[in-house]
Formats: sequence, C-alpha cells, structure tokens
Amino acid sequence: MLLDGSATVMCHCDLRCAGGTVDNVGRGRSQSGAPDHHLAARESLKSLAVTQRGRSRLWIDDHEWWFGVVEFTPPRIAGSGLYVGAMWLWHDVDHLAFHVDAVRIGSELFRTEEQFTPLALELSRQAAANVTALREKFPALPDVARYLTSRPVRRGYFWDSFDSGIAAARTGDPDAARDHFQRVLRESALAPWMVEAQEKTRELHAIAADREAMTAWVSRTVESCRSKLGLDPVPLAIS
Repeated sequence: MLLDGSATVMCHCDLRCAGGTVDNVGRGRSQSGAPDHHLAARESLKSLAVTQRGRSRLWIDDHEWWFGVVEFTPPRIAGSGLYVGAMWLWHDVDHLAFHVDAVRIGSELFRTEEQFTPLALELSRQAAANVTALREKFPALPDVARYLTSRPVRRGYFWDSFDSGIAAARTGDPDAARDHFQRVLRESALAPWMVEAQEKTRELHAIAADREAMTAWVSRTVESCRSKLGLDPVPLAIS
C-alpha cells in the first residue's frame, strides 16, 4: 500500500491499493451487502464542495496544487471505515495518494442495515470535520512548509525529505531545501522509481535558490498531475 508500489521504503499510501480503482463501486449497496456511504457522504461533503470521483468511495477537496482526499472503506472489507489525508500534486502521479494524515477512522463491521446506517452518517460527519481540519491546517504554502520542515526526520520515509525540500525552496529557504534534498540523495536507490526520484531531486537541488525556476517546476508538475487525474487545468496560485 505504498506510493510507487514500494515495499522497501515506508511512506505514502497509494489509493490504487487502499481503495481500489476509481469508478468501480455501484450505488446503494456494496459488494458485501452492506449499505454504501454514498448518500450520507453527499449530505456532509457536497456542502463543503468536496467532489466524488465518479461512483467510487473516493472524494477530493481540490485546492489546485494539493488535495484533501477522503476514502471510505472499500466494499470487500464489509465494514465502516474512513481515511482522510492530504496529497501534494507535485508528485505528478496518475492516481490518488495520501501524503499526510492517512489515519483510519472507525472499525465497526456491518451486521444489519439498522446498525450500520447511523455509523455511515457519523463517518460522513467525521469526514467533513477532517476535511475542514485539513483546510485549517494548510491554508497556504507557508503553513505547509512549516508543517513539513518541522517534522522529525523519519528513517525510511523517503518522500518526507523530498516534500520538505520543495516546500522550503518555494518559501525562500534554499539552504534548508538543499539539506532535505541531500537526505533523499543519500538514500540507497533500491528500485527504479527511487532512481527516477533521485534524478528529479538532483534537478531540484540545482535550482533550489532560484524561486522562479522552482515555481515553474512545481507548476509544470502540478499541471501534469491534474491532467493525468482527468482534472481541468487551473490558474495556480502556489503561495
């Protein structure tokens, strides 16, 4: 369940593993026979302008260069559950992922419709509350940078330093950015995706002091990621 399929370096949760493919969930009931969360989620999340991905259990709170991502428990688990986290679009991937705060909420299994319905309603309310909390936590890039760069260095979390370096460079701290990028480059490249990531990191290390170049790089990758996800381009205000 890790970004890029890695089982070696702990980090981001890939929703292709965690939640199945987009648009593969029918309405009304799950494959397990439990009622879906769709109706309850629509009440709580659509009022916040959070959008559902097709007919799936994935919802997006779109902030142009980052998403709040909501995933309800996939049908095969036959229970009530919820993940809410943030995704940075500078990763330029073709799937949704959790980069921050992907913590499971709820663990009650489906027994009867009467028992499950209030749980689904409560989960939808919790989803809305967590989306609001993410908005308050990350209102602008400086807030994201403070959060990312203040985290303790975690051994084996390859992308932590990558994200911290980008945020530091974009907020005018090239020395801190280079330090974070160096941590990425010191990792042993144990898989092809790590080799590719380190190539990107070398490019970013070289332009860390050039805010215009960093802005252009982030804008390109975000635009590319949005395109891969089938989302409309937007004028980016990454600040």
